[in-house]
Amino acid sequence: MAQPAFEEIVDDFEFLEDWEDRYRHVIDQGKAMEPLDEALKVPATKVDGCASQVWLHPVIESGVFHFDGDSDAMIVRGLIALLRKLYNGLPVAEVLKVDARVEMGRLGLNDHLSAQRSNGLRAMIERIRKVAAEAV
Repeated sequence: MAQPAFEEIVDDFEFLEDWEDRYRHVIDQGKAMEPLDEALKVPATKVDGCASQVWLHPVIESGVFHFDGDSDAMIVRGLIALLRKLYNGLPVAEVLKVDARVEMGRLGLNDHLSAQRSNGLRAMIERIRKVAAEAV
């Protein structure tokens, strides 16, 4: 079900045994992501329920889902990068079929994120699913 770009992350994580290395890899994914244009960091794109500042800017073109995002926290920025690899490029109807909790769980993240980070991740996934559901 996951996009090839996400499968690459899963493969990378299999080689990283230490959780500090995995955290660093998530952070590196966020650092590699283009920053969200400051003009898009507005209340409408802000995600509530996150301990840090998070913005998601979804775009659906020709029935294909894409989103960009940003955060003031490096680990959260990395989580956004992972979610982009999971969802970007999917037909909008397919977005609702992705079980992001299961997919992210394949990385072991469910067991290693703080409660606040887990809540923030859940809020980001809910926002993505809400946008997709409204577009279907």
